[in-house]
Amino acid sequence: MRLLLIEDDAVIARELALRWHARDWAVLGCTSLAAADEAVRDGGFDLVVLDRGLPDGDGLDWLARLRQRDRLTPVLVLTARDRVADRVQGLHAGADDYLVKPFAAEELDARVEVLTRRAAAARGELLQYGRLSWRGAEGQVLVDGRRLELSPREFEVLGLLMRRAPHVVPRRVLIDALAERNLDVGDSAAEVYVSRLRRRIAPAGLQILTVRGFGYRLALDEQDGPGLK
Repeated sequence: MRLLLIEDDAVIARELALRWHARDWAVLGCTSLAAADEAVRDGGFDLVVLDRGLPDGDGLDWLARLRQRDRLTPVLVLTARDRVADRVQGLHAGADDYLVKPFAAEELDARVEVLTRRAAAARGELLQYGRLSWRGAEGQVLVDGRRLELSPREFEVLGLLMRRAPHVVPRRVLIDALAERNLDVGDSAAEVYVSRLRRRIAPAGLQILTVRGFGYRLALDEQDGPGLK
């Protein structure tokens, strides 16, 4: 596994590098966003661990730029900013997970492993439903062959819905996928992303139906049934 660690705290960076090297994980450390830009130019990282307070700016601004060209590489934000609003901001910016300092190294390792497993599973996965095509390898969604622009979180939620379509995806499954273990982000996160996706996929002749008390399901426009809205 090849990791990019963007962290300007020398103690944290050194301890994590030593720990991960002992696990045979390759680690490239950067102490600034400018250095991170150079590092990702060639790509090839399995995961990015990103601090927010870097000498040359906020890590989330860098993440937003990364997501414009790379929607697949998982990014775990590691920061001392612990407000719920900070976590929500990080997830909306395209982070796949958010862990607050101080942290347990064992928990960080576990999160890294979960994110990389999920990313590996998504690569090469191709899902088709109606006029919609979800391509895990490219991080793209196509409608009649034309690209549909989605945020990384919207892309993930749509993938979950398409894997089970036309069956129901439990609401808790979506919440867990969005927040991982950051459950204090709030249950409303699922509805926020579902609402956004409803608007984005409507031109494709698809809708996301709410099954009251259970969750959501992807359906063609002509499909309907009791307990749905």
